[in-house]
Amino acid sequence: MKQVKLKDGELFITLGQFLKYVGLIQTGGEAKYFLAEHEIFVNDEHENRRGKKLYEGDQIKIVDSGDFMINRH
Repeated sequence: MKQVKLKDGELFITLGQFLKYVGLIQTGGEAKYFLAEHEIFVNDEHENRRGKKLYEGDQIKIVDSGDFMINRH
């Protein structure tokens, strides 16, 4: 499982920001299309909202791309 660190002072990041951060999309505008074409699960629940807030401890599974966890350290 790959760890994704929150920046200092950040309480959360959005799913769209996360996709950009891990390099699956290049721009925020691509998030809508990526989410429509890929199965994504946040804490084992299907998710397709690019504005979904991801907090420390959340687990993200992207079918065919990997498993990730939001982390502070």
